[in-house]
Amino acid sequence: MNFATRVLHGTSSIDRVTGASSIPIYQASTFHQFDIDQPGEYDYARSGNPTRQALEEMIAHLEGGKYGFAFASGMAAVSSVFLLFSAGDHLVVAEDVYGGTYRVLTNILSRLGVQVTFVDTTDPEAVQAAIQSNTRGLYLETPSNPTLKVTDLALLCSLARDKGLLTIVDNTFLTPYYQRPLELGADIVVHSATKFIGGHSDVVAGLVATRDERLGKQLYAIQNGFGSILGVQDCWLVMRGLKTLKTRLDVSSQSAAAIARWLDAHPLVDRVYYTGLPEHQGHYLQTRQASGHGAVLSFDLGSRERVKILLDAVKLPLVAVSLGAVESILSYPAQMSHASMPPEERRQRGITDGLLRLSVGLEDVDDLIADLEQALAATARYASANNTSSKSCGNW
Repeated sequence: MNFATRVLHGTSSIDRVTGASSIPIYQASTFHQFDIDQPGEYDYARSGNPTRQALEEMIAHLEGGKYGFAFASGMAAVSSVFLLFSAGDHLVVAEDVYGGTYRVLTNILSRLGVQVTFVDTTDPEAVQAAIQSNTRGLYLETPSNPTLKVTDLALLCSLARDKGLLTIVDNTFLTPYYQRPLELGADIVVHSATKFIGGHSDVVAGLVATRDERLGKQLYAIQNGFGSILGVQDCWLVMRGLKTLKTRLDVSSQSAAAIARWLDAHPLVDRVYYTGLPEHQGHYLQTRQASGHGAVLSFDLGSRERVKILLDAVKLPLVAVSLGAVESILSYPAQMSHASMPPEERRQRGITDGLLRLSVGLEDVDDLIADLEQALAATARYASANNTSSKSCGNW
């Protein structure tokens, strides 16, 4: 069964009680037990709810896993997975990881005695060198946020397995439609379902999937123990968004490729980060391990001043935190997604003061390009008036 069919019919597409085509919202905090000697499947909604269970079964199925978990946010999902580790454990983490993940690792887990080494995971030798006697996990994000570096998942999952490490992959950018890390050897996949999976800028949610029974039991104990569950209204919204995931990503990714090519040829743009460009250093690896390049790209204008003018001039994209919605969203990583990362750390990762991230939505691509063109024209007038150079970095 292909993805477009599986996302509609693969698991809980029909309510088992009523036959409803949309899983009902079971707005209940507790469940009557008709016989205390034979308790029912559900007792208290923190521990289980039919609406949440339907979503959890769906993400497990789509990722090629057996166990799924729905959390109150993407960071609740990521943080809960990190609670698999204990004081004295060491993690190897992709250096250009999402800013919120960086924050929880450096500000919270560090206080709990979990050690972290950030490395360029596109370099397998650097990953190998970072592994210590107390290393217990490898955390990957590919393509990375926001410079879209591509990590060889099969290779690093094999390396981690040989070393007895858990491999965790943030699959938010590509979703199970384009990339399924569990099938490439990962142990756990995490998502900010706020993004492409939900897809409509109306829900905050996180999802986790695994194939491993032991990990599934541990993750359930953490989810139930800490109680950072996704509410049933939001579960329903995520399931509704999932139904159109393929169709939305097909359109948005096609538009993103066209915009990336156009930006790459623009004289005011220093550099474009998009794995769909053949010049991208991870392009061919991406085509091997994923079935698409996604709808997120980044581009560098060279300075904060140019960024400010462009953001003031654009009319169609939202200027906002987040990505993966039906509307295009322009974000400024230095002050938004990666504001928690120290400036020197950002610069080392290529997150400059001139970098913008664009999540392409469902608008007509010609309208988006026309809007970017007029905004860049305003930026060019500023550059000309201030005698600043253009396209200083060239292509990759």
